[in-house]
Amino acid sequence: MASVYSEEREKRRIKKRYKELLLSIGDRVDADGKEQIREAFELAVEAHKDRRRESGDPFIFHLISVAQIVVGEIGLGRRSIIAALLHEAVRGKQISLDMIQQKFGKSVSDLLTGLVKIAELGNNDNKIQADNFRNLLLSLSDDVRVILIKIADRLDLMRSMSYIDAEKQVRKSLETFYLYAPLAHRLGLYNIKSEMEDLSMKYTEPDAYKMIIKKLSDTKAKRDKFIKQFIEPIKVQLKKQDYKFEIKGRTKSIYSIWKKMQKQNVPFEEVYDLFAIRIILFSDLDKEKSECWNTYSMITDKYQPNPKRMRDWISVPKTNGYESLHTTVVGPDGRWVEVQIRTDRMNEVAEKGFAAHWKYKGIKSEQSLDDWLLKIRDILETPEQSENVIDSFKMNLYNKEVFVFTPNGDLKKFPHGSCLLDFAYDIHSDLGDTCIGGKINGKNITIKYVLQNGDIISVNTSKKQFPKPDWLGFVKTTKAKARVKQYLKEVKLKDADDGKEMLVRRLKNWKVPMSDKLFFDMIKAFKYKNALDFYSDIAKEKISLQDVKTYINSLTPKDDKVVKAEVVENHVVQPQSTTTSTSSDFLEIDNKLVNVDYKFARCCNPVMGDRVFGFITIGDGIKIHRDDCPNALQLKKSYPYRIVEVKWKDTDEQTSFLVNVKILGSGSGIMSSVTDIITKDPKVSMRAFFIDSDTVGEFAGRIQINVSDLKHLDYILRKILSVKGVIKASRMNS
Repeated sequence: MASVYSEEREKRRIKKRYKELLLSIGDRVDADGKEQIREAFELAVEAHKDRRRESGDPFIFHLISVAQIVVGEIGLGRRSIIAALLHEAVRGKQISLDMIQQKFGKSVSDLLTGLVKIAELGNNDNKIQADNFRNLLLSLSDDVRVILIKIADRLDLMRSMSYIDAEKQVRKSLETFYLYAPLAHRLGLYNIKSEMEDLSMKYTEPDAYKMIIKKLSDTKAKRDKFIKQFIEPIKVQLKKQDYKFEIKGRTKSIYSIWKKMQKQNVPFEEVYDLFAIRIILFSDLDKEKSECWNTYSMITDKYQPNPKRMRDWISVPKTNGYESLHTTVVGPDGRWVEVQIRTDRMNEVAEKGFAAHWKYKGIKSEQSLDDWLLKIRDILETPEQSENVIDSFKMNLYNKEVFVFTPNGDLKKFPHGSCLLDFAYDIHSDLGDTCIGGKINGKNITIKYVLQNGDIISVNTSKKQFPKPDWLGFVKTTKAKARVKQYLKEVKLKDADDGKEMLVRRLKNWKVPMSDKLFFDMIKAFKYKNALDFYSDIAKEKISLQDVKTYINSLTPKDDKVVKAEVVENHVVQPQSTTTSTSSDFLEIDNKLVNVDYKFARCCNPVMGDRVFGFITIGDGIKIHRDDCPNALQLKKSYPYRIVEVKWKDTDEQTSFLVNVKILGSGSGIMSSVTDIITKDPKVSMRAFFIDSDTVGEFAGRIQINVSDLKHLDYILRKILSVKGVIKASRMNS
């Protein structure tokens, strides 16, 4: 009895889900088409009556969900809905393609043939996996609807992945992120693309995903308040124009927030463009452009825009049909806000791609989709100049990345142009150090072989192999370069130790005590910049010890008296001269850091024009400090022999130096005025700013800006001090 009750209850649940599908279809399909959909649904229910999802729900729920995405979120019609309901039954051979063609026609049969062809995507066998990544894109040659249905199928899988095992979650997430999300983006399905990226991150970066979810939840009330404050004056202006409109404050996707945190190297709290304001106008077709531009004018009259962040995709839409005006303005409290302006037609095209585009052209029959599919085919076959996301027949998903497989079928991502050595080092440092070649798809290749998308790679090694200096000329990844440099440095350090021991032992035989002055005179006489190279070349016999003896014998008696027995650090590069410096004794620098191993110290952030000096570090080159750096006195006092005189190099090229500026003020609208000064100055760019306001009307702010030199920094500080309410504007050390 209980079993009968359970079966009846399940039938009611299935029937309810089917009714929801019909509601999604609405009037998109005529009566005959709905009858065919009903037949397909009944065939699917029968074919999968004993099959369950990982959650325990009937498997037909998945097929209904895919059909709902196909019609409701992508905008396809009868044939695609039928294919979505039946693709698993055809794949499982419960229903034949001949039967499909008899009942629903050749076009549906062709769709299902394409879906079956790529059904094994993600199979554990690495060869099948790699081939099917290619087949997925090659199937575009038959019908792009195959890709759209597959995108819908993958989206529903991602929405219900919490029930599957962790390994499969990660593998499916990587496939989704690198393959399906870019395809959705290319086809104009922005909502689906963003959701796929978020869901992929949920399983590949779970801690970061949960952290951002929590932070967004914790700051929701504050964010809503800010959005309300921002849009209120815009609403007033739009109502004055008698516009029909809707304004939404849309929080950016979790993945896009995470990407900004990684790119800008800042915590969540310092990502200030967490959301975008979307203004949707309900305009007549012939008034769309004028009303959008008029709205843009209203916004920029109220809020200061950033001209560099203005995007006009209304005058010239993207190739996938996307139309919108984007601008970034300085809102209340000096916060950057992205504003998107579009009509309801443009908004639906943005969310549903070209399917919605054709709908608004007044073409509603499914036959019209053939024209639409040809249009999409052209898009996929013609790479965009600005974002060359997919080269359909080469699987070039990103023009800066390639995707390859290990012999076990693991997917690996590399920068475009990476070679076999990069792959070997990515697996393990020892594998890279001893790599002598490998095999790609069974074919022998050299260590310089450039990786191609879809390659299945194995590595050959030899105990006699070791990293060579010329490897740095063709490896691309940071990991490979760092490991080769580390190995070469370790070899050089060992050689230097041997060389130093040889020299010290020989000096003892000659009864010559080692001193700082003698050492520095020697490396200068032999034209070396640092001790490491000097000692290393002694070990390699590039410097003859007889030549060293000849040099020492050439020293005057006065020189001999200055020699004192002291310990010498073997990492010192070059000391400050004890005599009056000539121009050749100076280290000339600019912001390019070319050909000389030096860096600007973060403790004081020097700017061109500052009085500076160089400090020779152990293992990290020369650090350039300001003379008034908090650490300057201690460095000069404790290590005078490691100080290098420095002067700025005259250059006509535009330079850029990072500076932190502290602002104290009292009053409202100050930060808006300050950011206005910075954004209008072509020689200055703003990296970030932070506000700490404990008392009403009073604040302390910190701005990170890039300036060309000290003179212009002083000019900017004077301009900021002229703003009403600014009490103090000063440069910070770090």
